[in-house]
Amino acid sequence: MSESKDKHIENYIKSLAAVENEMEPLKEHKRELKASYVDNGWLTKEEISMAVKAFRLIKGEVDMDQLRDFYNQVSKTIGRG
Repeated sequence: MSESKDKHIENYIKSLAAVENEMEPLKEHKRELKASYVDNGWLTKEEISMAVKAFRLIKGEVDMDQLRDFYNQVSKTIGRG
């Protein structure tokens, strides 16, 4: 590798580490939020997991009809449908 490429890798890793360090308080807040909902009996871990999956599907603009078709096919394939 060229010296320039090595320097870019080094700079990228330093920047990535800085970003991840900045994200840690938010990750901790996310963990505390989940724990709060579970501890207060508002939602179970499973309900939170399903809510997060639904949020990510909506955020990712997933085609629900296509997802349902795939889900049904996979369910049949593994004997759950």
